[in-house]
Amino acid sequence: MDRGVVTATRRPPDMTPLLRNALTAACAAAATLLAACRAGDTAPPPGASAAAPTAVASAPAPAASAVPITVSTVRAQRRDLPVLLSATGTVAALSSVDVRAQVTSVVTRVHIREGQFVRAGEPLFTLDSRGDDANVARARAQLAKDEVGLADAQRQLARSRELLAQNFVSQGAVDAAQTLVDSQAALVNADRAAVDAARVALSYARLTAPSAGRAGAINVFPGSSVQANQTALVTITQLDPIAVAFSLPQRHLADALAALEGGGATVRATLPENAGSLDGRLQFVDNAIDASSGTVKVKAVFDNRERKLWPGAFVDVAMTVRTLKDAVVIPQAALIQSARGTIVYAVDEGRAVLRPVQLIQAQGDEAAVSGVRPGERIVLDGRQNLRPGAPVVERAREAASRPASGASGAAGSRADVASGAASRERSVQP
Repeated sequence: MDRGVVTATRRPPDMTPLLRNALTAACAAAATLLAACRAGDTAPPPGASAAAPTAVASAPAPAASAVPITVSTVRAQRRDLPVLLSATGTVAALSSVDVRAQVTSVVTRVHIREGQFVRAGEPLFTLDSRGDDANVARARAQLAKDEVGLADAQRQLARSRELLAQNFVSQGAVDAAQTLVDSQAALVNADRAAVDAARVALSYARLTAPSAGRAGAINVFPGSSVQANQTALVTITQLDPIAVAFSLPQRHLADALAALEGGGATVRATLPENAGSLDGRLQFVDNAIDASSGTVKVKAVFDNRERKLWPGAFVDVAMTVRTLKDAVVIPQAALIQSARGTIVYAVDEGRAVLRPVQLIQAQGDEAAVSGVRPGERIVLDGRQNLRPGAPVVERAREAASRPASGASGAAGSRADVASGAASRERSVQP
């Protein structure tokens, strides 16, 4: 075959007119045969030369283009599509309190263990309170003494009034007795306040949980000396309910505020490594936008009875801000970005039909679009090989995961083989 090609290219120049005449005759015979085939006549017309098959083989493009392209399709659905805002959130406790001593003293007893869940008001630590006990006793003794003095002053006042009625004392003596009673009563009130103050100081020796939560690491032991308002004894962190903080772009601020005014939008927190998800409610939108990032901080609250959310952990957050009613939904993978805009291919009577569409909302793997009728079959796999009007063959959806280029590749291979054979026949035709 190769020697025939070389010989044809090395013929003397005087053979050129003969070659031109032979090619002209072959083209004329091919045109006659093609017209006969279109008219339904399968046999070659009389007088057709033997070179006609060679001329037909030299044009394999129509046969290759007629090979159907295998595609997979999905039907466009009309349904409600929730609009979600996705972000990465950080779990944060609603309250986390560092328990510190309010007096300088020594720890005498620790009532809890590290990591223990405590209730509000449950005792945590006991400090040395002997000095405060003595102060309370002293204040009570002073109160008792002044109460005795008040009682004596009241008796003197009553006696003075009896004597005044008998004209044995003057009014001035009665007024002096009344003054003594009033001053003694004020002194008793001061003593009672001193007793209350001593009791407050004594209460600092008994530390209780400010709220329900989980105790962290305990930093002191019995016998440890603590400084007033300096030494952190333990941290109590509230775990149920718990919050998830995340940031939203400022373009979604209006949606977040509308959702907050409507009672709080539903927020779903997805745990890493497929550990499940929890639903909560939007509770807080910050009053300012971060100028450095262009985002606004928001917070959602979740019930955490099973302790799935832990402070400091990262979770994927999705918040539903609104719902598109009766939207036409197709897979987002079916969309094609072309020079004329966004398009999809639909299947109608076994052929590909181009549909210009407008993207309304992209949500995950789905997209709400206009320009497609509900129930219409939309090409998902194999769309890269399609042209408007191309014949298609739909395959089962289960096989859609395999590449659709196999059929088109086989068709291209058959076309290449036919083209190569035709070129070899033309090379040996002379």
